Amino acid sequence: MTDRQTTAFSDVTDERLRTLFDEESYVADGDVVTTVLLALRLGKPLLVEGEPGAGKTELAKVLAAGFDTELVRLQCYEGLTAESALYEWNYTKQLLAVQSGDDASVFAEEYLLERPLLRALRGGSPPPVLLIDEVDRADEEFEALLLEVLSDYQVSVPELGTIRAETPPIVVITSNRTRALSDALKRRCLFLHVSPPSFEKERAILARKVPELDGVVAAELCAMAERLREEPLRKPPGAAETIDWARAVATLRAEDDEPLTPEEVHETLGCLLKEVEDVERVDDSLLETLIEAAAEARVEVTS
Repeated sequence: MTDRQTTAFSDVTDERLRTLFDEESYVADGDVVTTVLLALRLGKPLLVEGEPGAGKTELAKVLAAGFDTELVRLQCYEGLTAESALYEWNYTKQLLAVQSGDDASVFAEEYLLERPLLRALRGGSPPPVLLIDEVDRADEEFEALLLEVLSDYQVSVPELGTIRAETPPIVVITSNRTRALSDALKRRCLFLHVSPPSFEKERAILARKVPELDGVVAAELCAMAERLREEPLRKPPGAAETIDWARAVATLRAEDDEPLTPEEVHETLGCLLKEVEDVERVDDSLLETLIEAAAEARVEVTS
């Protein structure tokens, strides 16, 4: 970031950020709060890595909601092109202008179609949150495209010149670590690794996200989710899946605080596990182990 660019969040305090997370029901550990705070104050992109469902994308949504600003999302995928990420020309409108005999240039603002990166750079005040989601799914060539954007918060449009952000957006880049990212990209970012939640943290998350579920039953769900993460699953459940599971149980149970039964667990596993091999792994023996873990959690939180 150069001298004439300023960050709109250089005066954000630790207390303000913690309050923001609290108001948006986002349970953030101390390292998350500190790293996000530094990214905001320094105007640096934040690279967030971790397992799917750990709350990486939710972090960007929470920041956008908490600062009452726009969330601009770029979902990455294999083959993502500069045209899809930066800008395109409205060829149909250009063609109509040429056919009508308009002598004005067809490479003007009125023919430019903004895509997420350009949209974020030309955002208003406060600047938007730019979420570059699952960057590891995109090709390495796309990372090179990001370097100019993340270094100087600018892009070059040959027909119009350089478009530069007066106030840089908040940039959150997420990665599921399906491939290694380049050192050049990492150097431009502050790094945050989001681990699967602990039992206590997951209980706190459910208390905020699914308050209608009895707290003791929520503890049972957290204990079983924690136990399942010890299994060699194809897709271990993240916090997002536990939230879905808790909402499903709350919907079926109303305000019932009775212990979960093996039948309830088995019939709702599709909310927690999203691979058929993982669901099939929960045989009678493992199911019994899960119920035992739930029973121990019940005793722990009620004693």
